[in-house]
Amino acid sequence: MAPNLGEARLPAHGAPLARAGGSVVLIGMPGAGKSTVGVLLAKHLGLRFIDTDVLIQERAGQLLQQILDDGGYLQLRRLEEEAVLGIDALQAVIATGGSVVYSDRAMHHLARKGTLVYLKASLDLLVSRIDDYGRRGIANPQGQSFGDIFRERTPRYEQYADAVVEVDGIGHEAVVRAITAVLRTSGSRPQVAPGASPSRDDG
Repeated sequence: MAPNLGEARLPAHGAPLARAGGSVVLIGMPGAGKSTVGVLLAKHLGLRFIDTDVLIQERAGQLLQQILDDGGYLQLRRLEEEAVLGIDALQAVIATGGSVVYSDRAMHHLARKGTLVYLKASLDLLVSRIDDYGRRGIANPQGQSFGDIFRERTPRYEQYADAVVEVDGIGHEAVVRAITAVLRTSGSRPQVAPGASPSRDDG
């Protein structure tokens, strides 16, 4: 059986992929692989890499979890929005924090910078990757489960995405290839990268 090389498709709204900013913005849940894939993609495309979580920590002088402990999740989201709005770089790969989709201002700013690619992972995969949920610096209300966060955020990722790459069952290099393939794609119909698996519902 041929290996699953990852599904890459355009969302139903058919957002344009070619944006003047020329950057690639990775969005998705914690554990989807945005930072790891982002570094590899930046190397592959010859672009600068920016991690917005790192920007937040540099600006605040604290780790994400420390910001949560001291100021709460709304403070972290506010700092995240400020960090994203301060990004002026073009021709970059930008890995965002999972909660960036709560800020319309931040998302519209990122949309002006380039193409928004949603790294879509199933809840099972994310849970298998997140073994430090309580100390990872995830900006959510106290008592909200990881599953609740997943169900709350997924429609937001889908809303903003110019392209969706499904990452279940494949390695980071294959995700990079799928992103590269979909960046070359245009049109309004969902399209699958060469060698990709058929469409499926990851839950």
